[in-house]
Amino acid sequence: MIKNNTSQESSPILVKDTGIILAPDNQRVIARSHIPFKELRVERIISRVLSLDESDVQKELKSVVEKFSHRHHNFEVLLERQFAFIRQFIPSDVLPSRERRLLIGSFFLAEYSFESAALFNPSIVPHPDQSGLPPGSLRFIMSLRATGEGHISSLTFCSGYIDANYNISIDEIHGYASTAEMKPNTLYEKVCFAKKIREMDIDNVFTNSVLVSLSDQFTIDELQEKLKAWIFDHHPISQNDKLTFDKILWLAQCNYEAHFDPSISLSERVIFPISPSEQNGIEDARFVLFTDDDGNKKYYATYTAYDGKAILPQLIETENFEHFKMITLNGSAAVNKGLALFPRKIHGRYAMISRQDNENLFLMYSDNIHFWHESVPLMKPSYPWEFMQIGNCGSPIETEHGWLLLTHGVGSFRQYSIGAILLDKKNPSKIIGRLREPLIHWTETNRSGYVPNVVYTCGALIHKDMLVLPYAMSDKKSTISLISISSLLEKLLHGTS
Repeated sequence: MIKNNTSQESSPILVKDTGIILAPDNQRVIARSHIPFKELRVERIISRVLSLDESDVQKELKSVVEKFSHRHHNFEVLLERQFAFIRQFIPSDVLPSRERRLLIGSFFLAEYSFESAALFNPSIVPHPDQSGLPPGSLRFIMSLRATGEGHISSLTFCSGYIDANYNISIDEIHGYASTAEMKPNTLYEKVCFAKKIREMDIDNVFTNSVLVSLSDQFTIDELQEKLKAWIFDHHPISQNDKLTFDKILWLAQCNYEAHFDPSISLSERVIFPISPSEQNGIEDARFVLFTDDDGNKKYYATYTAYDGKAILPQLIETENFEHFKMITLNGSAAVNKGLALFPRKIHGRYAMISRQDNENLFLMYSDNIHFWHESVPLMKPSYPWEFMQIGNCGSPIETEHGWLLLTHGVGSFRQYSIGAILLDKKNPSKIIGRLREPLIHWTETNRSGYVPNVVYTCGALIHKDMLVLPYAMSDKKSTISLISISSLLEKLLHGTS
């Protein structure tokens, strides 16, 4: 249906609801590690399985396979991999039988309904594969924040296309779900690693000695070898050196890669938090298709890593949504939530929108996408619906008239609304248009959910003359609306501001 936004200005912007609803499905599960914290418990559990007769092993394994194998890809490979993870606790170098190994692995896994609570805060980008579409159509990928038991957030995906008449189809979402194969970054750049160590204030004799002994590019195994060698040569080490050791490993583990088998469909891929910085959540990924000066394209996403106590802004890099690099964002300006990268460089430099102080919008520039030190104020709250705070709702979108930036505003009773501003194309620090009233506001039908009175998005895209805007409703489920770009730009350029 067609509905007006809440603006009282003349010529209201028309917002078309598509009727599409993306709702959480508690039947979609992943298998995650379920390992007791105390090593003695792990050893006792393994010993109990080792004490079983072979016939009992086969009986128990058959029961596990019958109950769970139809719910997971490559089920026996999953069990074998989990056994390999806890093999260090087996009191012998002699491998048990394959059946016993699989059974042992099953005791240290659990199913987790990763989107049982919410499926929200979507972003949308063009799909890397645009082949086989009807004329005038665009295939897209949507990322969504999925939240399950314990309020742990992971990253999930779906795909679809919009045709020449703006009809949207969402591809079938399969029941299977699989986590990525996680591994530390294949290679770490010593220059970047050293900069982050200085930023963490652990630049000392210990770290300098270890860094000098490393190559310009190194693996985490090489790093651990050098760390252990230094400790061995300087035993006993001080408490400060022990703390430094832990922080260096923490930094290395926060930078990792996630890889999916290409045979696993996009909607089955789940990036579940694994690094120390994100063990309680991968939140609000803002994906953007970035075009470099040489014309090469790559997808980036800024996201918030949450460890249960503190947040850390991080960056995702991918070219195909099969292989992802998760990298820390560094620098004095890389703070807080809601960083959003421009889709290309501005005057030869990377640019981002940020919120440094939980209240206002800032503009940042950098020569290195991983390090951010410069920020200047861009916009502060001006209208009641944003008096509490403002932030961005995804990466700026380039139009012929300027950079379209969707914003969010928080007003009384913690009401979240989506607004829009227009930035000068050559000088994004200059605002040339701003909506006085929200573009999207909650309605009576969608105000109740996980967090009431909230509408929120992490990114939109333009198809022909339409802004395709997916957004979450009350942090519970998501929908998609269509907005005329020409009418929106008309309002931003010529409306009362």
